[in-house]
Amino acid sequence: MSTHITIEPLGQAVAARDGQTVLDACLRAGVWLPHACGHGVCGTCKVQVLEGEFEHGGASNFALMDFERDEGRILACCATARTDLVIEAEIDEDPDAQFLPLADYSAELVEARMLTPTIRGLWLRPDREVPFQAGQYLMLQVPGVDGARAFSVANAPGEALIELHIRRVPGGRATGWLHDELRVGQTMRFSAPSGRFFVRKSAQLPLIFVAGGSGLSSPKSMIQDLLAEGCRLPITLVQGARNIDELYFRDLFEALADKHPNFAYVPVLSDLPDSPDGGDWAGARGYAHEALKTQFAGDFRGHKAYLCGPPPMIEACIKTLMQGRLFERDIYAEKFFTASDAAGSAPRSPLFRSL
Repeated sequence: MSTHITIEPLGQAVAARDGQTVLDACLRAGVWLPHACGHGVCGTCKVQVLEGEFEHGGASNFALMDFERDEGRILACCATARTDLVIEAEIDEDPDAQFLPLADYSAELVEARMLTPTIRGLWLRPDREVPFQAGQYLMLQVPGVDGARAFSVANAPGEALIELHIRRVPGGRATGWLHDELRVGQTMRFSAPSGRFFVRKSAQLPLIFVAGGSGLSSPKSMIQDLLAEGCRLPITLVQGARNIDELYFRDLFEALADKHPNFAYVPVLSDLPDSPDGGDWAGARGYAHEALKTQFAGDFRGHKAYLCGPPPMIEACIKTLMQGRLFERDIYAEKFFTASDAAGSAPRSPLFRSL
């Protein structure tokens, strides 16, 4: 049994299976709706129902207030249609967006290795090509864990293998299984692509990327994609890590910087020995936002900035960029919410903008 969902102001109708969420039905038909967490926590996917009956599903009371429910608002990531629906959504038209339908894939794990003491790299061979934009993520199914988990794709589009960087979350069942149980030769399933984190290439402005921890995944994909296409715009990557053991793919980015005069790589470490030589580290010291400010002498006008990493790092970088005269329209931040966020139903405010 299926229902139909009409999305205004597009006027486009999509089919929804019984029990399929509004968001999933739209994404699989190539209709993008704003969304972020996928767990009913952040409220990014809030839409207005104009006609029809629905079930709210597992929407958090913090993300969808009682008065909003009374007014017919839903969270598209949780709500399901009981009858045909007409919804109204705020849909940004972006000239750089590729509207790629969400699809399901299976893939064999062909390589796995530790990239840092806390991040495991996985390389998957999918059953067919996976179309995506550099910077987007996939939703990975993990055995024994309810719900899929979001992981950014670290390789550039068009490559044969899908590359993921999995940071172990303390106490996390999904990342624990992916670190301790998953072995080469096993089959994984995922859906892709998801997210609106991609390079606004049409702007033709110099690019700043800031990454911390496994947040390096998206910038790695985006930068390799740009350089492979022959981009000649200035590109800067600031990669923050606590220590040298957590600074991964340094050799790759140094090689890219040697090969491409328009690419600058700035690694920065925040947790160094107190000795004068800093443990023989000759690079930048401190936090990513401090290295960013130093690299550009505090003036970021005329750039586009893309931020990926822990929320404190992103918050600090946003503040630094805005102090240097770069404002919201030119700053893009990737944010994910964990399953524990959903379980706790903690109130959340948007970090900066929803992607």
